[in-house]
Amino acid sequence: MELQTALLTRRSVRAFTDKPVPEALLRQLVELANWAPSAGNLQARDFIVVRDAATRSALARAADQVELAQAAAVLVVCTNARRIGKYGVRGRELFSIQDAAAATQNFLLAAHESGLGAVWMGSFDEEAVRKILGIPGYARPVALVAVGWPAENPPPPKRLPLTEVLHTERW
Repeated sequence: MELQTALLTRRSVRAFTDKPVPEALLRQLVELANWAPSAGNLQARDFIVVRDAATRSALARAADQVELAQAAAVLVVCTNARRIGKYGVRGRELFSIQDAAAATQNFLLAAHESGLGAVWMGSFDEEAVRKILGIPGYARPVALVAVGWPAENPPPPKRLPLTEVLHTERW
C-alpha cells in the first residue's frame, strides 16, 4: 500500500470480528511502531499487548469503551521517564508523550496496511489502567488501541479546510 493511500484510507474502526490476530503479526506491528521517531532517539515509550479477554474487559471498563473488550487485542502505549531523563521536565511531560504518539500512529498505519482495523483511545482512567496492568510509577499509559479484523468500513471523516488550519509565516 502506498503511503498516501494508507494516510487517506485509514479509519478509526470500532467494530471487530471475533477472528484472532496472530501473535506474530501483533509483534511485527509493535516492531514497526517502535521505528517511530523519538526525542534524542531515546525511545521513551513501552508497549503492552493485551490479548486476555478478562483483562481487555477490565480495560474497557476503565475507559468506558466497549470496543476494547470486543477487539482481538489492545495495545497500551506508555511513556517511560527512565529513558528520557536527559531532557528533564520537558522530556517527561512532552517529549515522551510525543514519542508514544508517534509510535501509536506508526502502529495504526501498519495495522491498516495489514488489513486490520484499529482505534486510538486517549480517554480512560489512567490509574485504573496502571493498576490493571501493573505499570510502574516511572511509566504512564497514554494510549489504548483496540485492534482486530474489521467488521465495519467507516466512511471518511470530514476534515477542516487548509484555509482554517494552515498559517504561513505567522499565526
